[in-house]
Amino acid sequence: MQKQSANICSTMGRSEELSEFQRGTVVGCYLCKKSVREISAMLNLPRSTVSAVILKWKRGGITTALPRSGRPHKLKEEDRQVLERVALEKCLPSIKALTAEFQSASGASVSSTTVRRELHEMGFRGRVSSYGKPKGVPKVAKKQVDVSRLDLRIGRVVTAQQLPDTDGLFVEQIDVGEAFPRTVVSELSQHIPVEEMQNRMVVLLCNVRPVETRGIVNQAMLMCASSQDKLEILDPPNGAIPGDRVTFQQFPGEPDKELNPKQKVWEQVQPDLRTDGHCVATYKGAAFEVAGKGVCKAQTMSDCEIK
Repeated sequence: MQKQSANICSTMGRSEELSEFQRGTVVGCYLCKKSVREISAMLNLPRSTVSAVILKWKRGGITTALPRSGRPHKLKEEDRQVLERVALEKCLPSIKALTAEFQSASGASVSSTTVRRELHEMGFRGRVSSYGKPKGVPKVAKKQVDVSRLDLRIGRVVTAQQLPDTDGLFVEQIDVGEAFPRTVVSELSQHIPVEEMQNRMVVLLCNVRPVETRGIVNQAMLMCASSQDKLEILDPPNGAIPGDRVTFQQFPGEPDKELNPKQKVWEQVQPDLRTDGHCVATYKGAAFEVAGKGVCKAQTMSDCEIK
């Protein structure tokens, strides 16, 4: 993993801002009692950069970088929906007129070139004035809401420690086969001793939107069988390694790059996540499966929800 980190960092310019993912990883490593020297070596970052991130977190309890000015590279999902509606409902004579109408409807400031590219990616072709006609280009079908939209992967806990000044929170560094371990904050200490967390294999939901918890950027969610008075971390099958995908035979498809909170995908899928009578983790009866290696299970909890 260190070699992979070095390859990625060597392609970055010195002046490039660290991502929230990297900043959260630095602080997570610091909370797990790693020194500046160790963090610098592990993540292949200058010591001065590591020290600055930690100092900022100590002073203000935040890791998020201030937003940069400038136009975003791509439209947000909600703006794409507005653009699609304008293109279908308005019979406009040119891309320039469509861009002006879209800017008025969304408040976004984009060029005609960006609008043309986004329309092309959504499947619109031909003259702009024909977009809204009945025989024009059909709407792009909306993606169905099922478990295939969740990016579930196998991870290995590198380090785990109780978060200072809390009763029930752990902060973990978890390897999911990426250049950097992911920082995860979990409410587990009332159910599982910290010693049992070390070097443990787990199942992670990796495409949740990163959020700050007690000043730490939480970058994934640990999957557990749960009841009112008990909780068990799901165990991957023997032979599974960090980065392996968890799939479902009856629900093929690629996961979202990042779950949009406004679409409430997790909220719609979660009620159908349960362990069956044999403690196997399932979605609507389909097992959490790592191809060629087996299924994910709870240790003792059957017929319980997963969250």
